[in-house]
Amino acid sequence: MLEDRYQEYIQQAPVFLKGQNAALTEFIMDYIFRGDNQDVLYDIDNGKIRPSKSLQDAITSVMKGNQEFIMIDDQKVAYEEIFKEAVEAKKTDRKRVVIVKGGPGTGKSVIAINLLADLTTKDKQAVQYVSKNSAPRSVYKQKLTANGSKAMNKNRFDNLFKGSGSYVEALENSVDTILCDEAHRLNEKSGLFGNLGENQIKEIIQAARCSVFFLDENQRVTIKDIGSAKLIHHFAREAGADVTVLELKSQFRCNGSNGYLAWLDNVLEIGDTANFTMDGIDYDIRILDSPKEVYDLIQQKDEENGNSRMVAGYCWEWKKESQNNPLIHDIQIGDFAMSWNLGDSVFATDKGSIDQIGCIHTTQGLEFDYVGVIIGNDLRCENGQIVTDYKMRAKTDQSLKGIKTLAKKDPEKAQKIADEIIKNTYRTLMTRGMKGCYVYCCDRELALHLKQSLK
Repeated sequence: MLEDRYQEYIQQAPVFLKGQNAALTEFIMDYIFRGDNQDVLYDIDNGKIRPSKSLQDAITSVMKGNQEFIMIDDQKVAYEEIFKEAVEAKKTDRKRVVIVKGGPGTGKSVIAINLLADLTTKDKQAVQYVSKNSAPRSVYKQKLTANGSKAMNKNRFDNLFKGSGSYVEALENSVDTILCDEAHRLNEKSGLFGNLGENQIKEIIQAARCSVFFLDENQRVTIKDIGSAKLIHHFAREAGADVTVLELKSQFRCNGSNGYLAWLDNVLEIGDTANFTMDGIDYDIRILDSPKEVYDLIQQKDEENGNSRMVAGYCWEWKKESQNNPLIHDIQIGDFAMSWNLGDSVFATDKGSIDQIGCIHTTQGLEFDYVGVIIGNDLRCENGQIVTDYKMRAKTDQSLKGIKTLAKKDPEKAQKIADEIIKNTYRTLMTRGMKGCYVYCCDRELALHLKQSLK
């Protein structure tokens, strides 16, 4: 708060922090000469935080004509319903909770960003976009500040984008609307050591008059992911909130093909569907014989569109010494070698990311034109059946932390959890591409199984 960039404002409106009571008292005595029957204090205590006019203008300028944030079809319908709920919650001061269900590519994030902009500018609400992972926040902040104007200084937007653990000590109704993207990734506890707060869902509902949870339960990819419609309903009832449930059906990623998603669920044995093959489905899915072939195709596509990336299951250690050094290769398969994405970059948008490999934690909630996926040995095919093996995950991966301990007590439960998380991870990675997905499998039998299922 006292950093140099704020000094211009602090000179005009001095700030007094904890322990500076005497300085505040002196300041008041210097500038206040007679009382007003506590009217000023009443106005301050009951005042509402509103976005500044300059912030409203800045958001309007970047959203206008930005093709990435244009809504279509049932996205618009959901947007209108959520907007109405948020306005009513503010007007009536009665809590509202909206659950928006939708699979990959149904436009959940597009709706969230439009609501962030329009509730801020049109209804002058205090609105915050929330996600568990920092990757989506970093990308959207970068996109919204891309024009480099002074009004779009990144610091102006910091309060619009928050991590899901930001509300441990938040006052009730301190925010008008919280838009929680990737709500399936919410955790119970917050903080670096997972020891703060009670439950992130409960804390978000308490902090906002209107809380909106964008949800796809098939994208829960760690043991700590607790976001579910059932739990959101529970805490909404506890808070006395009205609940609205919306569902997005139309598919705008994967070339608009619900058929590809159905095929993927079927082949990964996530759920039975009628799509046993990709016959007649317009989506560029290829199973290739080497990671080099995948990389060459992705590099070619990226030269054409600037929006294609390599990703992989978390089966290779992310070495500490390599986190900012692309010359140290974490992933090695035969003569193919690449690094995990660098710690100081925005993987989805930085140009150098084409020569790095992203994981579930840096790509979930984001999309590319084409995605190359390396499936590690945590997913294999044995006797025509898909099997998962959590022991093949890297030690540096925290997604399945505690699974070995659980396996000693209840092996059946541990295997069920591992199956869900590992399959959901690859389902999520294989649905990041809007136009195509190119796959290499470390397990040759799995590669053959996938190839046969395409026909």
